[in-house]
Amino acid sequence: MIRRIRCPEDLILGGVIIKELDINNQIRDREIRVIDSDGSPLGILDTREAMRLAEERKLDLVKVSPNAKPPVCKIMDYGKYKYDTTKKEKESRKKQKVINVKEIRMTPTIDEHDLQVKIKNANKFLAKGDRVKVVVRFRGRQLGHTEIGREVLMKFIEATSEFSVVDKRPKMEGRQMVMFLNSKN
Repeated sequence: MIRRIRCPEDLILGGVIIKELDINNQIRDREIRVIDSDGSPLGILDTREAMRLAEERKLDLVKVSPNAKPPVCKIMDYGKYKYDTTKKEKESRKKQKVINVKEIRMTPTIDEHDLQVKIKNANKFLAKGDRVKVVVRFRGRQLGHTEIGREVLMKFIEATSEFSVVDKRPKMEGRQMVMFLNSKN
């Protein structure tokens, strides 16, 4: 999970983090490059002159690129800009598809009926579009016979081939053999 550390300048609106930009009197630079509300450049102006232009149009002066030389500021309605960015963020979140990884655990000595139940569950997960992690755990002397676990996983692959594609082939990781399956659709 990726965690984002919030800066004090960040603003949370509707669960969406928006980077706070310098506006109006917060801009401390002497000269700035100004862009008009329609996107046309007005050139390099004194900050007070740019503030006066923004006030005449009843809009805000917003520093959009603070690292440029000179900094770039745009004349815009800042409230509308924040509203539009939060709306776009929410829309992009709605379109994201969350893929869950479901784990199925077995032993190399699994009974045929138990294996069929696990296969049925895996097919259900794969039909939903989830990713499946299949794990065969070895205990004690079973570690000497990893080929039995590999055979179980190969049976599993054959049985789920209608719904799945092998994403990661069976591989030993410590005391367990692991493989990943992805849904075909």
